[in-house]
Amino acid sequence: ATTVVTDIIVQVGRTGKLTPVAILEPVPVSGSTVSRATLHNQDEVERLDVRLRDTVMIEKGGDVIPKVVKVVRGKRRGRPRRFRMPDRCPVCGEPVSRAEGEVDVRCENMACPAQVKRSIEHFASRGAMDIEGLGTALIDQLAASGTVKDYGDVYALTAEDLVSLERMGEKSSEKLLRAIDGSRERPFANVLFALGIRHVGARVAEVLAEHYPSMDALKAAPVAELSQVPEVGPAIASSVATFLGTTRNRRVIEKLAKAGVRLHGSSKKPRKTPLAGKTVVLTGALESMTREEARAAVVAAAGRVASSVSSKTDLVVVGNEPGSKYRKAMELGVDTMDERAFRALLGR
Repeated sequence: ATTVVTDIIVQVGRTGKLTPVAILEPVPVSGSTVSRATLHNQDEVERLDVRLRDTVMIEKGGDVIPKVVKVVRGKRRGRPRRFRMPDRCPVCGEPVSRAEGEVDVRCENMACPAQVKRSIEHFASRGAMDIEGLGTALIDQLAASGTVKDYGDVYALTAEDLVSLERMGEKSSEKLLRAIDGSRERPFANVLFALGIRHVGARVAEVLAEHYPSMDALKAAPVAELSQVPEVGPAIASSVATFLGTTRNRRVIEKLAKAGVRLHGSSKKPRKTPLAGKTVVLTGALESMTREEARAAVVAAAGRVASSVSSKTDLVVVGNEPGSKYRKAMELGVDTMDERAFRALLGR
């Protein structure tokens, strides 16, 4: 579809990343009305040469995420000013920086309200601490009132803090408090992912939890040691060490410890299963389970899920329409298995 850029704003994410966003004249695209589209970073804005009041062509990537494809130059009028990323955060006013070799500009203030809100949102999300009911609107209210200044404060919330908030009656408050209380027992890997350490996704969090039995052990690990952990490497190791070495972050983690959040791995011995200690790669679509469910099943069977095939891969599970991972497995002579055999191996 074609529409007009009415404004370009800058949003601040949980890691401090500043993202330019095109505000558009609303236009229907693939079944929904689109009124904004990410421009990713300054380099992408310059590549497209997007300017205010430009007519642009947009599309939905994968029929979900709207993006600007190109500017219709023939419809540009006059000489509109080029967009420039601000040198200060649009939320907190603190300086921003761009590391050498990176495309992203970041706010350097970890106490920036935008970062705080989004970090709490990530902390409560599914796959992290999975605190049902603690969504964006409620987090915005709690942060605005000063009740919650970081995700460590979530565990200090009381019914009195919640009942006066918009759309939070007595029953809703009780339900949320039960969800918060239940999240204290989430696995150590979930907690590591929930912290929002840059470059540490769900898989890397699992790897770190496998190699380090507790938060204290992870804090004490030097960068050189961390970088030798499979699937970690120097960049992630540096990010982990920097995060855990920052005074503010240590204080928040201390709040989690005092609240009884699990900051150590399971004391149970690894289960003896056919997949125990094995590295598994999934490729193609499975009919009886989602990719995430298959991944969780492998982890529950004491196996590891990798994103790519290598000589260290033990098994490739092949679903419908497998891609290059299957071809790679055949080239390397890695064992493969179809969905039916995989389910049998899992005892399903």
